[in-house]
Amino acid sequence: MKKDNMIKPKKLKKNDTVAIVSLSSGMGGEPNFLHRYEMGKKRLETEFGLNVVTMPNALKGIEYLDKYPEARANDLMEAFQDKTIKAIICMTGGDDTIRLLRHIDINVIKENPKIFMGYSDTTANHFMMYKAGVVSFYGPSIMAEFAENVAMHEYTKRHIKNTLFKPSSELLIKPSPIWTSEFIDWADESNNKIARTMTNDIKNYELLQGDGIIQGRLLGGCIDVFPMIMGSKIWPNNRGWEKSILFLETSEECPQPTDVKRILRNLAAQKVFDRISGIVFGKPYHEKYYKEYRQVLVQVVGKESKRPNLPILYNVNFGHTEPKCILPYGVLAEINCENKSFRLLEAGVI
Repeated sequence: MKKDNMIKPKKLKKNDTVAIVSLSSGMGGEPNFLHRYEMGKKRLETEFGLNVVTMPNALKGIEYLDKYPEARANDLMEAFQDKTIKAIICMTGGDDTIRLLRHIDINVIKENPKIFMGYSDTTANHFMMYKAGVVSFYGPSIMAEFAENVAMHEYTKRHIKNTLFKPSSELLIKPSPIWTSEFIDWADESNNKIARTMTNDIKNYELLQGDGIIQGRLLGGCIDVFPMIMGSKIWPNNRGWEKSILFLETSEECPQPTDVKRILRNLAAQKVFDRISGIVFGKPYHEKYYKEYRQVLVQVVGKESKRPNLPILYNVNFGHTEPKCILPYGVLAEINCENKSFRLLEAGVI
């Protein structure tokens, strides 16, 4: 599917029904984490005016969902086929969503386009949606963002509303002035009343290289997941990368800079950097390896791949730090190197 022929799902509106799925870790169904699921579900209902259904296998716990990836896949397929469901939101991430691939019918997704949202390990699911030619949304999950301690971040809420509920022909994604990746144990329900410490971000977006104004269609995800999907049937062919803006971020596992370098070198060997229009890179978790990731990007893309003019915008608010924006796959976006800005040039929904 060419990116300019991507199918856009319908926007959300009040009283629409959304489904919660567990496509990776089954932790949402564990007794000591149920309160996080319940809080996220409640906020979908009270703060966004949505009706929420939880798919049959989503709360069956870690052991069951690990043993039966087909049960997770069945929930996803049923949610797409159910005409009353207008959007699908992932419970949380994990590390094995790729195991669903053999149980997924790409045609079911293509024939029933609807909003699908999640991040981290959900990257594999997004590439399934991309293979089907349906725009999906790299953004908040139930147990993390919707169940944020004390209250959801206003930056995140604003992007949910501006991306999924109110389609606009243009959306400037501004840097968040504050951020956090502080860990407060989810298993202790009393911690829900403790707001995470926010840090002022004086760096804003950083331009690592490039100049001018470039446009491209968004494609990417969590770089930790890439090795699991490279070479599979959902990995884009050469044409799929043409004139893309590649968005990349790292997980809470904080991969070593050498590991990030190896994945980037794999992309270089596939000549991805020869085909794309630019790169946006998310704020690293805890800002660990902040300088090292920056150096690796310039080394592999600018020097080794001989693309010193390929724009790389760094420290963007998506992925594993909070708050976050939402990035729609296949949607036209723009990097302005002169003023270090990043914007969507079309809506991801209709």
